[in-house]
Amino acid sequence: MPVNILMPALSPTMEKGNLSKWLKKEGDTIKSGDVIAEIETDKATMEVEAVDEGVLAKIVVAEGTADVPVNQVIGVIAGEGEDARSVGAGAAPKAEAPKAAPAAEAPKPAAPEPAKAAPAAAAASAAVNGARVFASPLAKRVAKEAGLDIAAIAGSGPHGRVVEKDVKAAIAGGGARAAAPPQAAAAPAPKPAAAPAGPSDEQVKKLFAEGSYEEVPHDGMRKTIARRLSEAKSTIPHFYLTAEVEIDALLALREQINTSAPLDKDAKPLYKISVNDMVIKGYALALRAVPEANVSWTDGAMLKHKHADVGVAVSIPGGLITPIVRDAGHKTLSAISNEMKDLAARAKARKLKPEEYQGGTGSVSNLGMFGVKSFAAIVNPPHATILAVGAGLKQPVVKGQEIKIATIMSLTLSTDHRAVDGALGAELMQAIRGYIEKPMGMLV
Repeated sequence: MPVNILMPALSPTMEKGNLSKWLKKEGDTIKSGDVIAEIETDKATMEVEAVDEGVLAKIVVAEGTADVPVNQVIGVIAGEGEDARSVGAGAAPKAEAPKAAPAAEAPKPAAPEPAKAAPAAAAASAAVNGARVFASPLAKRVAKEAGLDIAAIAGSGPHGRVVEKDVKAAIAGGGARAAAPPQAAAAPAPKPAAAPAGPSDEQVKKLFAEGSYEEVPHDGMRKTIARRLSEAKSTIPHFYLTAEVEIDALLALREQINTSAPLDKDAKPLYKISVNDMVIKGYALALRAVPEANVSWTDGAMLKHKHADVGVAVSIPGGLITPIVRDAGHKTLSAISNEMKDLAARAKARKLKPEEYQGGTGSVSNLGMFGVKSFAAIVNPPHATILAVGAGLKQPVVKGQEIKIATIMSLTLSTDHRAVDGALGAELMQAIRGYIEKPMGMLV
């Protein structure tokens, strides 16, 4: 029986992707684990691995196609003993993913179909409340025929995908529960009123003489950035705390660490610490020292994180992305430095995996290298705080009864006031300042 290759969901929030390249052509033999295509999301380019074996009978969606919905058929595999040409000729152009019934409508009674009850229940359970189950088409079919709930089966395939052997193991072990009948989805919580729409394209264009501008369509990344930041700014109550910190001790320690760095076989230093690496470390240690601020807001509960995972804003062509240094408070400065160099390079090449830029418990945005003295960043959910870092500038400061010159850096902490109120934010800023001005604390 032919198997459909579906547009994969490469992250829990992915709805569409661009099929940038096919790495197999029609007629090629495919084995489980073969990389068959490259999918481009708004943030990265990911490789797609085959989970079924056979011959690529038909490419349904051509490479270079944009905005392909998740779960749409992009190709067809002919199984063992099947004629690839006949399978390809009869391939369906696309298949829509099952959708849950709207909450406002009660499910309508249907005529009883005893022979199809179990498979229908299994299919419905995979779409209850719109939840997306990551499973191969073959695994879904085997589970459907056995009347099992595929959502209850642990997957061993790429990214936790359920494959055929997982379903067969569940059947043999009796560990998978039978599929439950579908239930009407709960009524959605009321959403905040949308911000008023801005002027239309045509209204804006009328303000400029025809031919005086070039129209560049928004790509997926720019649309995503615009949507997420609009939502963040309109739904998160921001407040801001700014402090000026002296960084001469930090610069001196950085210089000492870099000059004493061991060399590799090519006589190059094994690491080179930046000011931003030390800010990441200090911020992570501060989040550990003030755990009440290392949180994420949800409507039902406050998520108190056990690790300080710091997202770092990286500028890439067409936008920005925030790769995450996991558990940064427990990593050495050299480890953070080398990890950031790797993450930044792969971010600019759009080769980050979703788990490398999704999540995190706080973030850092540094514009000091552009000479920006100070600025305020927008909180990036699910983070509750973001630290904006300005340039270090030589300034006169009063020390005791004397005026001296010191290097001063401006830090602005933006917080989600629902999760981090004024006093707690000030405590976090005080902790950050302590690590930046007394950086030896980062080494112990």
